[in-house]
Parts: sequence; structure tokens; C-alpha cells
Amino acid sequence: MKIGIVCYPTFGGSGVVATELGKALAENGHQIHFITYNQPVRLEHFHSNISYHEVSIADYPLFEYVPYETALTSKMVDVVKFEQLDILHVHYAIPHASAAYMAKLILKQQGINIPIVTTLHGTDITLVGKNPNYLPVVTFAMNMSDGLTAVSNSLRMDTYANFDVQKEIEVIHNFIDLKRFSKKHKDHFKRAIVPNNEKLVVHTSNFRKVKRVQDVIYVFDQIRKAIPSKLLLIGDGPERTNAEQLCRDLDVCAEVRFLGKQEAIEEILSVSDLFIMPSETESFGLAALEAMACQVPVISTNSGGMPELNVHGYTGFLSNVGDVDDMASHAINLLKDENKLATFKQNALAHARLFDLQTILPFYEKYYQKIIDQSKL
Repeated sequence: MKIGIVCYPTFGGSGVVATELGKALAENGHQIHFITYNQPVRLEHFHSNISYHEVSIADYPLFEYVPYETALTSKMVDVVKFEQLDILHVHYAIPHASAAYMAKLILKQQGINIPIVTTLHGTDITLVGKNPNYLPVVTFAMNMSDGLTAVSNSLRMDTYANFDVQKEIEVIHNFIDLKRFSKKHKDHFKRAIVPNNEKLVVHTSNFRKVKRVQDVIYVFDQIRKAIPSKLLLIGDGPERTNAEQLCRDLDVCAEVRFLGKQEAIEEILSVSDLFIMPSETESFGLAALEAMACQVPVISTNSGGMPELNVHGYTGFLSNVGDVDDMASHAINLLKDENKLATFKQNALAHARLFDLQTILPFYEKYYQKIIDQSKL
């Protein structure tokens, strides 16, 4: 198949999933065309079956806001037409789904029928999409998509609850490339961070308010008082300054390291003992899955799709949003019991294998073919 993939090219979960999906599809012999404004961050190496088409945006003085959606629509029309694509797969509804539908209408006038699959990833539905400024357009674009998928059962239910969607939503879970995300032997790296064999706690996110990074620090403050430990914070974003100030207020700066954005996250996860994800909402929790694949148990909230991923009492523990005392209690009890911790690490890997890329990929291929066949009827 010739597949166009439209996504955000950043470190966010939807862009990572879209890029890794495209790379895996290319390995399976499909021709993949990424359409976005920058080369995706996970698109590191050349592949003969992968092409990248940059969306160029003219900066006219007339425009107070750059008309990205219009430029994206034009680029989709161009790529579909001249690369003879079989299907467009757009990730994150805003603004990709509505732009894709406009491109579909333009191409239809030229005698070209391009089916569209829209994948919902989370905040495009649970947060941004519900905004009255976007809700009518997002609802319309979802209903006009030829195929609609969600990354968790929780997100599927949220979509039906908050939008008048008449389409059937197929759940295809997020995935992990176990060839990349696996425990690496980096003992020398761990000794440099925790020379006295302290426990190593980790969190990674884009540091938005919804991630509740300050809760990570409150939980860690209780952990380090009960057991020698260090905290690694991976990522960056608008809440970093507040997180840094909280570390100073709690006097934990000596035990906390802000590492910023990191490419080789799997190497850091490989030496970690516990992953904390106290998010207000997570449609799936890709960062937690990456940790589990590296044999790191997870302490998380029970919101959104997290219970589908983090099995309470098996791969980690679930707590209510904001209940830092409960999270800290679970974390301390686990870190203090070496045998239990070792068991949870093995359980985390075993459960992560259910989401292996090679297991999930055929679901996408089958779904693409289904939507292509239906579009020919």
C-alpha cells in the first residue's frame, strides 16, 4: 500500500506513535509518505520506502495567524495526487482530520477518491476538542472520516460521551518496539548517578499541567525520606519552572536531576527502579509502556486508559488523581521489598509484550485494507 501519514513531528505521544508506525509499515514493504511541517523527531534514518513531504507556510504580512491548515490541505492534495496514495492516515484530530476532509473534497472534484483514517490520541478529544471553539469542526471531521480509531477503550468511550459521533470507533492500542525498548546493561551509567546504590525513580513527560509533574516531586519527597533514592525528570515544558521551584522549596535539589529532552530514553529507563506517572488523564500512557518494556514497574493514577496498561498489584499500582500519599505508600512498599520489586519488574515486561509492535501492526494493515475496500463500493 501507499500510505500518507499526517502527524505532529514533535516529542508528543501522537507524533511518536505515528512515526514508529510508519517506519514499521515501511519495513513490511509499504510505501510511506510523511506529511508535516518538520521532519518527525523519530525519523532518524533513511529508508527506501519512506518519503517526507514538508508543509511550507508562506508568511504574508496580511495574516495575523499563519494559515497552517490551508497549507496542509494543499500539500495533502499534492502528495495524494502525484504519489498516487491509497489511503491517508491522520493522527490527532486537530487540525489534521478537517484538513484531510477538505483535501478529500478537492481531490474528488478531480476524480480521485482518497479514504481517510483518523486516529484519536487523547487530548485532541479529552481536552482541546471539547472546547466550544473546536467542537463542531472536530465532530464533523470525525464523522466524515472513512475510518476512526482510538488508542484505548477509555478514549473510545470518552469520545462517544462527549461528541455526537455516529461512526464506529475501532480500538487499536498503542504499541512498543521491543527491539528498541528493552533493558540495556548500563551498570556504569547507574553507578555514576547512584554511587551509593540508591533507588532510582524516573518520570518522563512534556511537563504540561495535565502531567502533574509537581505530584512526582511530592511523591519522591516521601520516598527519599523512607529509602535512599534519586529522581530523574526527563522532558521539558511549561511546568518545568514550577517543578524546579518546588524542588528548592522542599530542599530535594541534591536528589533530583532535570535531564531535559532525551533521545535514548531506553538507556535511562534500563537503570531505573520505578516510574511515576501521576497524570490527570492519560488516554493510554505510552511513556509508562516504554518504562514497562525496560522492566520498570509503574506508579500511576487510575485515570483514562491507564488501568488498561498498568495492572494494579501486578505491573505497578494505581491511585486516584492527586493522592500523592497513596502513590508514595505503594512506591515505598515496593522499593523496600527486593523480591517483590524483582517480580514486578518481570511482570511489567511480560505485560508490555502484549503491546509489541509486531503484534499491533497487523491490526493497522488489516484496518487500512478494510477501509480501502469499503471506499471502492
